[in-house]
Amino acid sequence: MRYVCLGLTGHVDAGKTTLSEALLYESGTIRRTGRVDAGDAFLDTHAIEKARGITIFSKQAVVKTDAASFILVDTPGHVDFSAETERALAVLDAAVLIVSGHDGVQAHTKTLWDLMERRQIPVFLFVNKMDQPGTDRERLMAQLREELDSGCTDFTERGSDAFFEEICMRGDDALLDRYLEEGSGAVTEDAIAKLIRKRRVFPCFFGSALKDTGVKEFLQGLCDYAGREERPSEFGARVLKVTRDPDGNLLTWLKITGGTLRARQVLKEAAGDKDAQRVQQIRFYSGERFEPLQEAQSGMLVAVTGPDSLSPGEGFGWEKADSAGVLEPVLNYRVLFEEGIDPFTQLAKFRQLEQEDPMLHVTWDEERGEITVSLMGEVQKEVLITVVRDRFRLNISFSEGRVAYRETVVAPVIGIGHFEPLRHYAEVHLLIEPGERGSGLVFSSACSTDDLDLNWQRLILTHLAEKEHRGVLTGSPVTDLRITLLAGRAHLKHTEGGDFRQATYRAVRQGLMRAESVLLEPVYDFELDVPETALGRAMSDLSRMHADFAAPLQKNGRAVLTGTVPVSETGDYPVQVAAYTKGEGRITLKPAGYVPCHNTQEVLAQFAYDPERDTANPAGSVFCSHGAGYPVPWNEVEANAHIRIKI
Repeated sequence: MRYVCLGLTGHVDAGKTTLSEALLYESGTIRRTGRVDAGDAFLDTHAIEKARGITIFSKQAVVKTDAASFILVDTPGHVDFSAETERALAVLDAAVLIVSGHDGVQAHTKTLWDLMERRQIPVFLFVNKMDQPGTDRERLMAQLREELDSGCTDFTERGSDAFFEEICMRGDDALLDRYLEEGSGAVTEDAIAKLIRKRRVFPCFFGSALKDTGVKEFLQGLCDYAGREERPSEFGARVLKVTRDPDGNLLTWLKITGGTLRARQVLKEAAGDKDAQRVQQIRFYSGERFEPLQEAQSGMLVAVTGPDSLSPGEGFGWEKADSAGVLEPVLNYRVLFEEGIDPFTQLAKFRQLEQEDPMLHVTWDEERGEITVSLMGEVQKEVLITVVRDRFRLNISFSEGRVAYRETVVAPVIGIGHFEPLRHYAEVHLLIEPGERGSGLVFSSACSTDDLDLNWQRLILTHLAEKEHRGVLTGSPVTDLRITLLAGRAHLKHTEGGDFRQATYRAVRQGLMRAESVLLEPVYDFELDVPETALGRAMSDLSRMHADFAAPLQKNGRAVLTGTVPVSETGDYPVQVAAYTKGEGRITLKPAGYVPCHNTQEVLAQFAYDPERDTANPAGSVFCSHGAGYPVPWNEVEANAHIRIKI
């Protein structure tokens, strides 16, 4: 059986869940279609989803056909849950982009398209709600080609001469020559599937998922062209997400990208004080029900019990870790508890939520006794309040949002960490270098196994990846760094796994203290559409907000401005736009990563962060003399280190 993992994506209310219901019905998986607004959809099973009528958590359903089993991953459409959608993209064989025939291409549609282009995912388009008045297929096709890609091709005309000619124009000269010589027989399904896989052609289908029109043809198109490539025979897998079942059991969701996965298989060997991550039970879910398996085949998306410390994006076998995420929350919020609740006693609960959604970036401020989380917007705040209340019987609220800054370095530096209290020993030397913008944190080793055994090196890399390292300017997380293990030393008798954790953390921190750091701020890509009469006000506002924007495009009495603007400057500006244009203007904002901060000194004064008082992130080391450990400040560690190394 061919298993194909398909992600259903689209802007909110485009009809993703409705299309999944229609596909399940057409395949005979369900006897009747549910409705999102009625709260009986096959995939929107969470109480919050039923109450709100939107998809919040990505889930899967299996559509079985004679040609293949399609694993439909229904992703959220609301912008607040874009990170959940982006995580799902990392495990897809192809994506289905649903566009509302009534609304056309929206700002969030373009965001999704950019994400899929970044990952080079083949895309099938279903233009939904074509039963509504005012929809026009030719106009919509023109919009898709103009705003998404010229390779968007109307597949409702399959079999016509015009269709074959258009396919050949997207292919190479050899395909065109064969078509001119042999006719339509030269354009095989394999040839079309190859062009789709290479993102030269994007099949477009039209219909109404609610009325079940065009769905059968769309399903046939998926059977003909989706997921036809060969998969590696060697085992490979990638983590999609971590969740809990109704009984509280931890589930790690794995996409099998090659070979097979068997029960009792070890995904990650034990290292130091870390236990081996061994698969116990394999579950193949469709909706809320699952089938227990002894072996999962390539292409399957399964949930496994057993592993307890894996993270989304981790790769196993030949599969490398995925670090291509670009959408991150740009605002931090303090969690506010009811009177009499000690925040520290609740920290473990929020760590559990962070394991399921790493983008929460849960932090504990020991000095202030506060828990902070990162969120995308108001809807996600409300959902988190509901989840915490329902799961932990705990009432919370949030402070006003604070911009989520990041830090990086501008030049290479070596960081040294030494941990040697009595009967313990570990020393680590790390090269910390600036990485490309948006690259996150990249870890590697250039240490010889003659100097440090491979198991210790792996443990150090694990410790680098397991912690959110804090910068020294504001205490914000660091990003866009390449950290390379240069050297390390262990003791035959006294070294334990926890020793290298301490030495590794201190090496990173000591290197950051020595480095020249720069503060980064999040920015939005914006599109501001206003009447021409409001253009002067709009440009004046953008200049005041330190935005970087191009010359306006003016047409038919309207002006459109595009560019980037610091998140810290936007505030309630969408409300202001609506006010000064009397409801005729609109601004769309989408996260666009991080750039050097435009007002660094002002932000540093607001934070008033002292890195040497941050006891949770020490930069100094611990050495041993005369049978007792003693602390050494960060600026004296190099002189006391047991290994001598220079860049």
